Amino acid sequence: MSRLSNKTILITGGTTGIGLETARQFVAEGARLIITGQNRETLAAAAHELGPHATVIANDAGSIEAQAALAERIGRDFGKLDAVFINAGIGIFQPIETFDEAAFDRQMAINLKGPYFLIQQLLPVLANPASIVLNTSINAHIGMPNSSVYAASKAALLSLARTLSGELVERGIRVNAISPGPVSTPLYGKLGVPAGQLEAMAETIRGQIPLKRFGEPVEVAKAAVFLCSDESSFMLGSEIIVDGGMSTL
Repeated sequence: MSRLSNKTILITGGTTGIGLETARQFVAEGARLIITGQNRETLAAAAHELGPHATVIANDAGSIEAQAALAERIGRDFGKLDAVFINAGIGIFQPIETFDEAAFDRQMAINLKGPYFLIQQLLPVLANPASIVLNTSINAHIGMPNSSVYAASKAALLSLARTLSGELVERGIRVNAISPGPVSTPLYGKLGVPAGQLEAMAETIRGQIPLKRFGEPVEVAKAAVFLCSDESSFMLGSEIIVDGGMSTL
């Protein structure tokens, strides 16, 4: 298919999980990609897999300076962007009494501050029309224990999809959001939880999902394809929830 043919698209956090699967889907739809990440090994692996279809750039998603440098490079090397999928993010899950300022600041920097200033810096290189898609989370809607800071960062990102829609619409820029539920990605393996405890946690989460399973990255990636394509041209400030029905309970 070619729903993204001749479109130049940026995916942040595009070297693993949802980001990498979205990159695969975008390439299959004819897009020319720029993807970012931080891990040297996953950057190299993504570059090898995607080959000439993608430019892979090391970038610290929580650094304002890094976002400015990324936008400058995109403008210099690519001219214009047709779409952006802001996917880079981290999850730190722990009770409120154990959260410290450093963990709070790190999560907010990567999940909210970096994306906000990246959008700001990309404004001169976004085409008219263009699409921005923010990857948020179903945690913005539900009261999951130990997710207070993560949920707050994602709720703020979801709010940006609405407020920036009104602010940027006259520039021809549409902003929408995807809110995934639990998805089988490397995120869960980075929580520092022992394997047995992790599986027990996963089983508890599955029990809260009407479809009784975790989502797959491709199921979120397909929504991103739609929102970055011209098929979604009448969607503005909208949210696509991909959570297996979790938020309906």
